Amino acid sequence: MKKARKDGAIIIMGDFNAKVGQGIDGNTVGVSGLGQRNERRDRMVKFCEKENMIICNTLFKQPPRRFYTWQSPGGSRNQIDYFLVNERYKNAILTCHTFPSAD
Repeated sequence: MKKARKDGAIIIMGDFNAKVGQGIDGNTVGVSGLGQRNERRDRMVKFCEKENMIICNTLFKQPPRRFYTWQSPGGSRNQIDYFLVNERYKNAILTCHTFPSAD
């Protein structure tokens, strides 16, 4: 983040192993999400708040199959992969969802 230009769009995509769950949390987390919250969620939200980022996966209502990105051996489905973008470019994001397959 220190090397990124401050005047351009910053997009971070990755497996954060965080479960943000459902419910609005300031400007960082939107209304939509999946699963129960965990400790890693707090760390990710604090990072987003510090860097003025939003979690795009939580901004749009989607069917549940468009949220989960990992299925445990027991069958539970979890949302652990996220797209982050700096808040300044929030209006440029039209949709954000996942595809439930390895392809």
